[in-house]
Amino acid sequence: MSDLLVKLGGVELASIPSPSVNVWGIGPISLHIYGLCIALGVVAAVTISSRRWAARGGNPDDISTIAIWAVPAGVIGARLYHVATDWKLYRDDWVGALKITQGGLGIPGGIAAGVLVGWWVVRRNGWPVRDLLDVVAPAIPVAQAIGRLGNWFNQEVFGGPTSLPWGLQIDPENRPAGLEAYETFHPTFLYEAMWNLSLAGLIIWLDRRKILRRGELF
Repeated sequence: MSDLLVKLGGVELASIPSPSVNVWGIGPISLHIYGLCIALGVVAAVTISSRRWAARGGNPDDISTIAIWAVPAGVIGARLYHVATDWKLYRDDWVGALKITQGGLGIPGGIAAGVLVGWWVVRRNGWPVRDLLDVVAPAIPVAQAIGRLGNWFNQEVFGGPTSLPWGLQIDPENRPAGLEAYETFHPTFLYEAMWNLSLAGLIIWLDRRKILRRGELF
């Protein structure tokens, strides 16, 4: 339990430790945990959507067909988003922007590209767009919540300094300039993950209560 305590102003407070590694080495392969979290989020989204679609009388294989196209598009979109938001890292190394195995994905770009291509697949196959959007509505925030756990391993997407018990410990080399003296910061990624899970729960509740009309959940 001692590793969950840090000193702020001479007072010991509980805090959330950051993982010491963000890459797992499996032989010659380097597995970025952030990417693994995104992959787990995709699996969760496909599973949830398949079950919801089957419950509405649809063929669960339809979701797999959508995923075959939407997932690769999502990976490309996530990489493009990362490069666009961190372009200074690649302005002198455009080849490095293509090296996706070295890490660097942005969840918002992945979701946007995945949804857009998924919509195209649905229209191309003549499936009911609004019904399928309702089906995937809670799955997307669940996937994003799982993906946000990757930010924990990367020690990123955190807010300002805090002395609250759930403050996140950040290693000195990852602290923002001018805030090196602070040890704990708001775990913004965790707040977003909790919000996403709450949103997914609300969508499912609204769906079961039939409060919204068909096609309004998304």
